[in-house]
Amino acid sequence: MKRFMVGEARDQSTLFPALLDDFIAEDNPVRAIDAFVEGLDLKDIGFKGVDPHATGRPAYHPAVLLKLYIYGYLNRIQSSRRLEREPQRNVELMWLTERLTPDFKTIADFRKNNGEAIRRVCREFIVLCRRLNLFSQAIVAIDGSKFKAVNNRNRNFTATKMKRRLEQIEESFERYLGQLDAADREEPALAEAKTSHLKDKIRKLREETSRLQAVEEKRLQSPDQQVSLTDPDARAMATSGRGTGTVGYNVQTAVDSQHHLIVAHEVTNVGHDRGQLFKMAKHARKATGNKELKVVADRGYFKGEEILACHEEGITTYLPKPLTSPSQAKGLFPRSAFRYLPERNEYSCPAGQRLTWRFETEEKGQKLHAYWSSSCASCSIREKCTTGKQRRIKRWEHEDVLEAAQSRLDWNPAMMRLRRQTVEHPFGTLKAWMGATHFMTKRLENVSTEMSLHVLAYNLKRVITILGVNGLIRAARA
Repeated sequence: MKRFMVGEARDQSTLFPALLDDFIAEDNPVRAIDAFVEGLDLKDIGFKGVDPHATGRPAYHPAVLLKLYIYGYLNRIQSSRRLEREPQRNVELMWLTERLTPDFKTIADFRKNNGEAIRRVCREFIVLCRRLNLFSQAIVAIDGSKFKAVNNRNRNFTATKMKRRLEQIEESFERYLGQLDAADREEPALAEAKTSHLKDKIRKLREETSRLQAVEEKRLQSPDQQVSLTDPDARAMATSGRGTGTVGYNVQTAVDSQHHLIVAHEVTNVGHDRGQLFKMAKHARKATGNKELKVVADRGYFKGEEILACHEEGITTYLPKPLTSPSQAKGLFPRSAFRYLPERNEYSCPAGQRLTWRFETEEKGQKLHAYWSSSCASCSIREKCTTGKQRRIKRWEHEDVLEAAQSRLDWNPAMMRLRRQTVEHPFGTLKAWMGATHFMTKRLENVSTEMSLHVLAYNLKRVITILGVNGLIRAARA
């Protein structure tokens, strides 16, 4: 084999280094994992099994299993069975676990039984990042993304899906009955074969109908009129593609604009982002320690009560209004065409007329003020404005807070570009790490634990890129 690189013979004796530590370079990320976990007070965080039992078989210390999981999620090894094999052949894990080789059941049970503690470890890493002054810019971007659950779409049922499935069964049933009638008019031998096959299909349809009826009873008992058979907490959610959707979870994240670290996250099974802005902003402010926090989000988070709550807590919001307008859909002037004059407490319409204050009302718990003009009947452009007697405008009592948020965005439109650059790439990175199946566990609590491990691995990798392995080790031991 001339002119090729030649390896050593497999039966050749090899003199390995005397120390396992010699295999691991000083800047190897496993050293950062070891230093971070060793610096944690696992008992105070809430891990079970920190204090050993006086009798019985000795157990693995939680630190060993936590190191194993962090290494696995950092290197895209999430399965407990794959993690069982790695310490037996992976030199880095031999060093990290000190040659301990727990079985897959022990590994899986550790994640299942210490979910809350693992989620706290993720928050502890954010505390470490705050000590390192990595959140000095005080701007976070909030966004949500749909992650697939282990529940297949065919094993999730909503009212629409159930109706469509029963209609399909009814159509198939009628078609098979017609084919049975046609088979009776054919030769006896051929008719018998066809009849037997069709009767078997009809029997299966009846079994499927009975199964769906049992599922329908369970669905009607659910608060949101939806049921998932594999993962009961997973929900059908619409995605950006028209006519598409997924069965999974909606993961909310708040990402630091300077270093793109995920400072806060939460897993929900609510398919929309309305109602998440204030909660995520509070989590982000607590995590970063910045009282004067600026938050940027897309229009899916736009909700008056949420923006008002942020305003009252001193959190500055940047987010656009939704583009939907019932009046504009009918070919009429949108509400934005009417300009509010605060000094007069009235509106100015496109025709230049004054819409004066008329009365105060309450709708859906909100106090509203109604405005309209007495000149609508004689207006030359009335057909472009309203189909009624006059065009009425209703204004929320805290509308000025929403207008201030829109004004901030108008003066600083680059904030939306900053949002895209900040919050969208972590989701792409996480989904690439997780693979096509995304979540591997079931139930909201277990999925939250799994997501925390992914976020911890992502943040760990980001900080290693920023500070280097040795910098992170020094910070963890400080």
